[in-house]
Amino acid sequence: MLLSFCIQVEGKAVLVTGCDKGFGHALAKQLHAKGFTVFAGCLLADKNGDGARELKNMKSDRMKVLQMNVCSDEEVAQAVDFVKATLKDPEEGLWGLVNNAGVSTFGEVEFASLDNYKEVAEINLWGTVRVTKAFLPLIRRAKGRVVNITSMLGRMASPSRSCYCVSKYGVAAFSDCLRQEMYRWGVRVILIEPSNFVAATGILTEDGIDRQAEALWSGAGDTVREDYGREYFARHVATMKSFVSSGLKDMSLVLNDISDALTSTRPNNRYNPMETCWWVRLQVMTHLPTALADWLYVPGATL
Repeated sequence: MLLSFCIQVEGKAVLVTGCDKGFGHALAKQLHAKGFTVFAGCLLADKNGDGARELKNMKSDRMKVLQMNVCSDEEVAQAVDFVKATLKDPEEGLWGLVNNAGVSTFGEVEFASLDNYKEVAEINLWGTVRVTKAFLPLIRRAKGRVVNITSMLGRMASPSRSCYCVSKYGVAAFSDCLRQEMYRWGVRVILIEPSNFVAATGILTEDGIDRQAEALWSGAGDTVREDYGREYFARHVATMKSFVSSGLKDMSLVLNDISDALTSTRPNNRYNPMETCWWVRLQVMTHLPTALADWLYVPGATL
């Protein structure tokens, strides 16, 4: 077994996207507490959003809050300029990039519109690609780390989550390719694949589900609505609402794995912060024959 030690944190800087709330907000604080200089990208920094304001109120020279919409080429370019201007020695580069910004959604394939797929992918997938490409030159100079937050749904599918799965599978594929390309530069590319932390992050809310449900139903064709029926759809929405308070409420599993990815001398290529039941399901869905895995976990599947 190879021993792993921690790198020297002092003088190193990390940029984290999606710091308005959830994992990103908590991670910015945790990395700051460990001694990193943190560039906390917030979607609502220019609107004085609650999360951005709380981080600014720390009044620390090592907590830099910046406006950053990962879907905006202009804002990402401005973020790069800000980081370069703020680093003590830009030639030494940026140690870490954590692509955390993301959204979640639901809807079976026949209800989800192409715009649903595009909107989720624009943030989860293309936002990750955009930010990574922009900051890679700085990461390469530091021989640093790129840490991408995907999901267990980036490796196994789930009914009614195809929009989300497509985006997260894409991030996983992008990360795998980038990892292989970056070995020669001494850069580590690492995936964090959490299970269900909805209750901890608030990534899904009942109001949000109601709004999505209304859009899904009204946007579906007459044939789809007739075939599926309002009763079935209502049960589906109720099931999604039950997820709002589900999953792990303590984010420390995820935060500690991200911290390890940034500080360990021998980080894993993948981290799976999840309960045992989800870890077992992930192994089953990714290793057993598809027909058997579906039969075990997917209602209606037959052998």
